[in-house]
Amino acid sequence: MQCDRCENQAVYTRKYSGQKLCSHCFSHSILRKTAKTISKYNMINHNELVAVAVSGGKDSLALLKVIHEMASTHNFKIKAITIDEGIPGYRNEALEIVEKFCEKLNVEHKVYSYKDLFELTLDEALELRDSEKTSSCSICGTLRRRAIDHAAKDIGADVIATGHNLDDTLQTFVINMLSGDTNKIGWMDPDTTNNSVRKIKPFCEIYESEIVFYAFTNDLPFQSEPCPHMNEGIRTEIREFLNTLENQHSGIKNNLYQSVLKVSQIVKNSNSKIKTNCEKCGNECTGNVCSVCNMVLKLKENQT
Repeated sequence: MQCDRCENQAVYTRKYSGQKLCSHCFSHSILRKTAKTISKYNMINHNELVAVAVSGGKDSLALLKVIHEMASTHNFKIKAITIDEGIPGYRNEALEIVEKFCEKLNVEHKVYSYKDLFELTLDEALELRDSEKTSSCSICGTLRRRAIDHAAKDIGADVIATGHNLDDTLQTFVINMLSGDTNKIGWMDPDTTNNSVRKIKPFCEIYESEIVFYAFTNDLPFQSEPCPHMNEGIRTEIREFLNTLENQHSGIKNNLYQSVLKVSQIVKNSNSKIKTNCEKCGNECTGNVCSVCNMVLKLKENQT
C-alpha cells in the first residue's frame, strides 16, 4: 500500500477520509493541520510567549514537539510548564519524562505544585472533601486550571497552550449536556481572542487516535501509566461510546465537532452572565468569589 503523497509505503489510513500516509507524511500532516488551526483562530500572534502545559502524556508532549517545530520557523517563543498535583507513584515518572524531553528540545521548563500554590496536595484535598460525590477529577481540574493560570503569569506568557484534542472536546460537550451545565458549552469556542486569559487548544480538530499514532511514530517518551483517579468520572464511558460510534460510522466525530462549534457560538452569544473579578484572588469569574477560591476555602475549613 503506497502513500498518497509520496512513493513510500503507507503505515496509516484515515478511515474518515480514506487517505493513506507514510510515517513522514502523516507527521507532516499533523504539523500542517495544527498550524492551520492556529492560523484560523488567531491563536498565536507575532512576538508572543506561549506557555505549553506539559503533563507527560502523549497529547501534551506531542503538542510541545509540534509547537517547538513551528516556533523555529515562526516569530514566537515557547516555555514549558508542568503542574505537580502530588499524586504518589504517578506524577514523579511524568516529571522525569518531561524534564528530559525539554532538555532534548532545549526548551525552558518549570514545575508548579498544588502544595506550594494551595498548601494542599490532591490526595490531601480528597481527604478533606465533604462528600465523595465531588469527584477527584472535579477538584483536580479546578485546581489545575488555576495553577496553569498562575504558572503562565509567573513566566510572563501571553497565551497558554494545552494538548486537548477533538475527542476531549466532544467528551466535555457530552458531560456538560448530561450534567445540565449548558453555560460551559459557550466556553468551548476555539476563538479566545476576546478572553482575558487566552487558552488555546491547537489539537482541537485532531482525533485522539491520530495523536497516539503521532506519538508512537515519532518515538515520544510519554507516560503510559494512567492517572489512578481516571475511572471515577463518566468521561471514560463517554470516550468508549464515541469510539464505538466512530468505528461503525467513520467521520461521525468530525460531524459532532462541527455541531459543537455551532451550539457553542449560540450559547456564548446568549450568555447573560456578567463577568467580574474574584474578591479573593482577582481572577475573572461570574460571581463574587471564583470556584477555585470557594473550593480551597471549603477544604481548608474542613482541615481545621
